[in-house]
Amino acid sequence: MINASLCHRRLIIRRTGGGDVVGASLGVFEEAALTSFDLAFSVNGALVRRSLGSSWDTPFEAVDPVREFSWHKGGHGFAGWYYSATLRDHVGYESWLERDRLILLDRDPQVVAIASQPFWLHWHDGTRKRRHAPDYFVRLSDGRARVVDVRAADEMDGATREAFEATEHACRAVGWEFERVGRPEPVFMANIRWLSRYRRARCGRPVAVRNGLLEVFREPMGLWEGAGLVGDRLQVLPVLFHLLWSGALRTDLAGGLMESDSLVWTEGIRWAA
Repeated sequence: MINASLCHRRLIIRRTGGGDVVGASLGVFEEAALTSFDLAFSVNGALVRRSLGSSWDTPFEAVDPVREFSWHKGGHGFAGWYYSATLRDHVGYESWLERDRLILLDRDPQVVAIASQPFWLHWHDGTRKRRHAPDYFVRLSDGRARVVDVRAADEMDGATREAFEATEHACRAVGWEFERVGRPEPVFMANIRWLSRYRRARCGRPVAVRNGLLEVFREPMGLWEGAGLVGDRLQVLPVLFHLLWSGALRTDLAGGLMESDSLVWTEGIRWAA
């Protein structure tokens, strides 16, 4: 494993989702990691390789994937492209589990940019050369960076654990967050998948319907009943689902699958159950 050397503090400069460069809080750099890890990433269609210390401030949220998305017959993978409402662009995935994580990232108001397979992380484990391509690089609204690896707990093996540990070590050295995520709670995820069909901004119009829903659900009531109070449900329901996707309206997404009598209320309104 990589040996950590004496750490010292240094000002970290981060990019926001809009491309601005802002100063963040002081972070810890591990000197050994800055040179022991390399990052290989795409620049104008060509793969370049640089030390972690000289490339960590690259806007990885905007890079192309370092490898093609693929799956094998009989395997568990299933590659595809997910349209992100946050990016207004497609992001690649290699499994349904990765697709589900993309949906959750797309719904997270803190997330402003996502890139899949953003770089190869290279290192030597003391015996042989290793490399790993994290699943996602995420930029948050306050400029923080997060590297996400997606793997179900029952699909973890020794090599995968070692790769994730090395990735976490490299991230920690340059002030990035690292997150290993598995399967989301199934009922919650089923509801989020349904709402993701209404993630595009156009589903939140017309404004009069949107405002009507926010007003009606100031008093918690059933989904179907509240929609009928605002107007023609064929027009109102897509807007309602968009507001549930964005969080402007709330319902219990984990307690059961959404139904016509699911209780809905306006975000920010406190009420007694």
